[in-house]
Amino acid sequence: MKNPKQIPEVSAFKFLRHAAKIIENPLPFHQKNFQKLGDIFRLRLGLGLSKSVIFSRNPLIAQHILQKNQKNYHKSPIQTRDLAKYIGNGLLTANGEHWQKQRKLIQPAFHKKQLEKLMDTVNAAIQTEVKRIETDKKFDIFPVFNDLAFQTVVKSLFSSAVGEKEINRLQYITEAAQKMLVSELRQPFKNWWFRLSGKIQKHLDLTQESRELLKRIVEERKRSSHREDDLLDMLLDARYDDGTEMDEEQLIDEILILFTAGHETTSNALTFTCELLARHPEIQEKLYADVIRAKENSSNLMEFIQQSSYANLVIDESMRLYPPAYFIDRISLAEDEFEGVKIASDESLLLSIYEIHRHKDYWEQPEEFIPERFADGKQRKNIAYYPFGAGPRKCIGNNFAMYEMILAISEVIAKFKIEEKKAPIQITPLITLKPKNAFLNFTKR
Repeated sequence: MKNPKQIPEVSAFKFLRHAAKIIENPLPFHQKNFQKLGDIFRLRLGLGLSKSVIFSRNPLIAQHILQKNQKNYHKSPIQTRDLAKYIGNGLLTANGEHWQKQRKLIQPAFHKKQLEKLMDTVNAAIQTEVKRIETDKKFDIFPVFNDLAFQTVVKSLFSSAVGEKEINRLQYITEAAQKMLVSELRQPFKNWWFRLSGKIQKHLDLTQESRELLKRIVEERKRSSHREDDLLDMLLDARYDDGTEMDEEQLIDEILILFTAGHETTSNALTFTCELLARHPEIQEKLYADVIRAKENSSNLMEFIQQSSYANLVIDESMRLYPPAYFIDRISLAEDEFEGVKIASDESLLLSIYEIHRHKDYWEQPEEFIPERFADGKQRKNIAYYPFGAGPRKCIGNNFAMYEMILAISEVIAKFKIEEKKAPIQITPLITLKPKNAFLNFTKR
């Protein structure tokens, strides 16, 4: 390649000078760099030349890395090592042949016809949790959606085979491990203390406790002659190409991954959707009218989901502005080149989905909440839209998540009106993009 394009650099000194603010919220720092340097830059993380990350908000580069040349890019050690030590080696954390084998095995469980069987269970969990919303006062909606999302995942997996005490314990352990991982990633200079003080070991012990609890549930199901047709039955029925089934440890890994990937992103998205509706009362009322119409014209939940066209648009637009998976990280396996930009082997890359979703070259009025932009269906195929990732590693549960979110936001809006709120939406970027101070005022309709 002749005369490769030079990637602009942000020095380690500048990074360290802003470290405190970056730990709290890295997005403004990255945004300033994109505005100054363009759609790609290299951030030096240390005083040496070896530690660096390439940041990009160019959707064409994202397409190249996630789809066109995806075989050359693996998930980074953040997931394959740091996260995996808490949730195991499965779909979310695996690379290469092992990931391909697991994806092929598990994919059928998330086909639309299989998900149809779970919708009554999902809706029952939603109905129960929505009743917890308190009216005529400032109310933090995030904990309700957080519990709702975890309940739907657990009950879709296990039906009624697990009690509330066990569900609460599993949720506590899942969230505690995530918080510990965030601390490790955001404060690497404290890792020696986390190890020495026993904090990491404490959370590894908690994870082992959850694994033992899940093993008991799985073993009881295997001994039982009764089928629930839930996700656990589907995973137990799944067979590799040679006819063998998942061993118990691998099955537990995949269940833990479903807990982690399946509840936090959904609860984040639902909370941001309510925050946006509070700031756009006209869109909220349009959604309410469409929910009532869909209820009147549906005889079952899948019909209702299919009829809920405007709820779909609202969620699509909410995830554009506030994508739960707000960055995607990859490691290059071999040297690569894209439009004159040379990417070395073993290069760390971070795709800023948050910035891609707000890129003015690909979106009209990118900072505005306009659900109608998705009305013709074309924007869902926009090269700059990645709410569930893209390519072979696109989120396996995207349909499940969309069905759940349509049912949940429809149930909330059918029962409650969210009073107008004008203060800016607050965020906390951790492993996922989380809402902050999501206090809203609900009134009964």
